[in-house]
Amino acid sequence: MASLAGTGTPLLRARVIPLQEIAVVPIPMLRSSFYLLYNYNKDISSSKKNCGYPGNGRLTRRCLSMSAAHAGSPPGDSQVRVRFAPSPTGNLHVGGARTALFNYLFARSKGGKFIIRIEDTDLDRSTKESEEAVLRDLSWLGLEWDEGPGVGGNYGPYRQSERNSLYKHYAEKLLQSGHVYRCFCSNEELEKMKEIAKLKQLPPVYTGKWANATDEEVQEELSKGKPYTCRFRVPKEGKLKINDLIRGEVSWNLDTLGDFVIMRSNGQPVYNFCVTVDDASMAISHVIRAEEHLPNTLRQALIYKALGFSMPYFAHVSLILAPDRSKLSKRHGATSVGQFREMGYLPQAMVNYLALLGWGDGSENEFFTLEQLVQKFTIERVNKSGAIFDVTKLRWMNGLHLRSLPTGEVIKLIGERWKSNGILTESEGLIVEEAFHLLKDGIDLITDSDKVLSSLLSYPLYATLTSAECKSVIDDGLPDVAASLLAAFDGGELLGALEEGQSGWQKWVKSFGKSLKRKGKSLFMPLRVLLTGKLHGPDMGSTVLLLYKAGKAGAVASQVEFLTLDQRCNLLREIEWTSFQRDQPVLQSATGVP
Repeated sequence: MASLAGTGTPLLRARVIPLQEIAVVPIPMLRSSFYLLYNYNKDISSSKKNCGYPGNGRLTRRCLSMSAAHAGSPPGDSQVRVRFAPSPTGNLHVGGARTALFNYLFARSKGGKFIIRIEDTDLDRSTKESEEAVLRDLSWLGLEWDEGPGVGGNYGPYRQSERNSLYKHYAEKLLQSGHVYRCFCSNEELEKMKEIAKLKQLPPVYTGKWANATDEEVQEELSKGKPYTCRFRVPKEGKLKINDLIRGEVSWNLDTLGDFVIMRSNGQPVYNFCVTVDDASMAISHVIRAEEHLPNTLRQALIYKALGFSMPYFAHVSLILAPDRSKLSKRHGATSVGQFREMGYLPQAMVNYLALLGWGDGSENEFFTLEQLVQKFTIERVNKSGAIFDVTKLRWMNGLHLRSLPTGEVIKLIGERWKSNGILTESEGLIVEEAFHLLKDGIDLITDSDKVLSSLLSYPLYATLTSAECKSVIDDGLPDVAASLLAAFDGGELLGALEEGQSGWQKWVKSFGKSLKRKGKSLFMPLRVLLTGKLHGPDMGSTVLLLYKAGKAGAVASQVEFLTLDQRCNLLREIEWTSFQRDQPVLQSATGVP
């Protein structure tokens, strides 16, 4: 089989094609159903004569258009290798985390490898701290990688900054083969080209000034020590098509691209060149990434082809959108995994919710563990439409996962938090357990536990009595109920009942209601106000019992504005009820009112 001079790349077709024909050069063995479409009008034999390597890598575009990369058959599932390649220039965004998750799930579902590669070629913005934070967040989510930083592997190094020699090697190879040439244009010249293109309403592409420079012209510039970039020679005509695993067929016209830079004048490689070399040299079989990278595929595909690399499958995941359907950003609130971790979200909930942003198993089920996601996940069920990030739903889902954890584990977490945050004096025991069971339905985040317990312990009696909602309770004989309650307290009946626990409380309430000829709401609403200082809350009997026990045991930290039942009853004695009927309370503030 004929090959492209200097490359050994086989020529798939060797015949004359009229200019009017659109010749389709399929590469069916390439993994992404990759096609290059070009116009041909030169005989292969004459084109080969122009494929030698002069000083600037001159190669006619027609010769380039006739070549195609040759690859073996697509790998089976056992050969699946995917990568997540974050840039360490900031925190791990939820969009990046979702992309990492989809890569992880795909690899695990296929028995393949999940690789982390750090794309740190932006030396000015990349930091070690950012890299560590990203890796820490990935580990927190449970997305353990098979190869990458801290793990190693046979395809390292796994940081782009440590792979410069590899990029230079392949850049030289492309220069030798003529797919790349030196460009000595100054910034001023390039800007002028853009201005002219704009005036002509054309795409701002490079005009190809140095594409056909002679050896002598190139050597003259080199002798002056003039800096140059390395530009990839893009065919003037044709179209590139890929079959994206999520989006279906996607195509680009080559005449909108122009010859692009792969190596800067300072010797640093450009992103698209690095990514292509890295993915190929690491044997990546599937590139699953955000849709914002879709335009990069054109440049990368041309580089794959020129170097004779096998193309991976491509799958471009939709963006995560804010509720207003704009791209999710900091102005919409928390957007990084680290922020949600600090806010008290569980990794299980984050993983579950991120998986549902653009994917579903076809059922109405929305609760998945990571292991279940691995079993259910398929790339075919990933939606190409943008997904809305709904913090309210994430919070709800976190509550589901929190309540699905072993009860003892959650109580331990929350008890330690209550003690460390200075609410309780103990982190375990009966009071912690009873408080958790009483309040658990109001806890969707671990951090919620502080708020709900502090609310339970507070006694905002005066704020409640002066509220509009409480007026009907006051008018329904609240002063009389208060007098009877204080009598029961002073006589020891109430405290005796609380010592007996729930059954004692229930007997006392029944007897107390009977003595006042009250029951239901007319009994329980005034009791709730008088004993808890609130109109609403969890089960009143359990609440009063907990308050009694906490006060008796000294379980509430001293810095908390907590009133025992004794102190609450003493406060009730000071109230001038007639002043509330005139909407003018005698006491304007009280200890324990937050």
